[in-house]
Amino acid sequence: MQLKLDENLGRRSAEILAAAGHDVATVPGEDLCRASDKDLARVCQAEGRCLVTLDLDFGNPLVFKPADYSGLVVVRLRGRAEPADLERALRVLVAGLEAEPVVGKLWIVEPTTLREYQPEN
Repeated sequence: MQLKLDENLGRRSAEILAAAGHDVATVPGEDLCRASDKDLARVCQAEGRCLVTLDLDFGNPLVFKPADYSGLVVVRLRGRAEPADLERALRVLVAGLEAEPVVGKLWIVEPTTLREYQPEN
């Protein structure tokens, strides 16, 4: 899977996802740190990359319609999260990506669970 990690996820996150066989690009690596959320989403859309972020704004399906993207993954860490919590959440993401495609979906990933946004019909 082609992924783009937002600037709020560090080098270790990129290493974990790359070690799982994913093609990982990063916002800092592409000098996109000052890009607005909408511009970053457009870049991911144009590149066919799934965005992985801690930014809860990307979890708003009214602003970022999941069907328009190659996947939106919001990693949600609660309280005083430790680096180990982020690593656990990324391993949940890796397992999710092995089980099914994220294209056109919004996933909320926590250290123990992966939830998929389901639009109301």
